[in-house]
Amino acid sequence: MPPSPNPDADKLTVGLAQIAPVWLDRDQTLAKVVARIDTAAQKGCRLVAFGEALVPGYPFWIEHTDGARFNSALQKEMHAHYLDQAVQIEAGHLNDVCAAAARNAMAVVVGCIERPADRGGHSLYCTLVYVDPKGAIATVHRKLMPTYEERLTWSPGDGHGLRVQPLPPFTVGCLNCWENWMPLPRAALYALGEDLHVALWPGGVHNTKDITRFIARESRSYVLSVSGLMRKTDMGENIAHRQTLAEHFPDTLANGGSCLAGPDGEWVIEPMTDREEILVADIAHRRVREERQNFDPAGHYARPDVTRLTVNRRRQSTLAIEPE
Repeated sequence: MPPSPNPDADKLTVGLAQIAPVWLDRDQTLAKVVARIDTAAQKGCRLVAFGEALVPGYPFWIEHTDGARFNSALQKEMHAHYLDQAVQIEAGHLNDVCAAAARNAMAVVVGCIERPADRGGHSLYCTLVYVDPKGAIATVHRKLMPTYEERLTWSPGDGHGLRVQPLPPFTVGCLNCWENWMPLPRAALYALGEDLHVALWPGGVHNTKDITRFIARESRSYVLSVSGLMRKTDMGENIAHRQTLAEHFPDTLANGGSCLAGPDGEWVIEPMTDREEILVADIAHRRVREERQNFDPAGHYARPDVTRLTVNRRRQSTLAIEPE
């Protein structure tokens, strides 16, 4: 007789790390991320995810300080500070995160504000980074289209990061915030075999309460929506115009809303608000296979002879160097 299947091989323990940044302080926020990775490992997690733009934080000042005013000294100074505190992967800013992933044999998804050298080093991108369980950076996905006031500080990304990563027994794909509402990027991940979708948000149950279950039901996959928190008390001490911002900010700017839906669209973890916590769940790939029986958007229910999707994965640049 063949050996009985190992039921543990069909499961994955995942963690949703709903935390606040030390707002606009890269190093202190990264230290907090590393500590939570170790905590998630103690809880048995093999994947832990953090919210959008967590390192060093979401640009809340734009909404509350007349961010569209042209040539504003306050807006220029805040943007310069944001650049100073942004993540440069090439400079090794995520090395401690990678080391924590490796020592815990855990995959990590973290949202950051990236200041990439390949775009000149002076523009910002809302980027999610997938670190594999060996500590290697496997995906760097720059948000395709910033939303509303985000466009005053973040640049549009590209398709280079529309990729999935193996994390047996699952295949993991990730998107930032409102690009989760974009049907074609979702479809690209489905076609690559995604069955565990990670959606990063800056925070807000209004963002996560509907779309999480919708994507799960559409894709017949598990969907983790991971949000940050932001309260006035989370501001770092060395922020430009700190007193002015404190006068304009409400007590709570982002209330969390992290949650997890199963491939039938029902809640595994309902949205949680207003506190920092690592939410943990065991998920079983069997449930994906069961729900794909009647609907598989990139498989037996697809018609590639009728509709097909093209993805441009070239990393965009203003410079193409010809051979000498």
